[in-house]
Amino acid sequence: MKKQLIISTSIELVRIAPDKIVYIASDGNYSTLVQTDNEVRMLSYQLGQIEKMISNQLGSEGNVFIRIGKSLIINRSYIYYINIPKQKLTLSDVASFSHSVTASKEALKQLKGLLDSYERA
Repeated sequence: MKKQLIISTSIELVRIAPDKIVYIASDGNYSTLVQTDNEVRMLSYQLGQIEKMISNQLGSEGNVFIRIGKSLIINRSYIYYINIPKQKLTLSDVASFSHSVTASKEALKQLKGLLDSYERA
């Protein structure tokens, strides 16, 4: 069975397959998780805590997630479009969902460089 991210709070527990997570955005002391089925979950964890959960629970399967700046963790499988000057990142599977998020120019420049290095490897 493929690994799943298990997120537990005082009132709920949810198991999510990594390929169902599009991105996780920081929202103060909370985080917003957006799924491929467009379901949005508010989590009572900061982004750093979720980053540790991903690493601890998913191991090498968690490498599909990339932290972008201070406010985003994205699933790199869904990167569709990066525009550095406009600070725009589009995450999409083309068929069923498309989400645009903003990130700093520096974060997007680093992301593009990272993806370029994956292409050359």
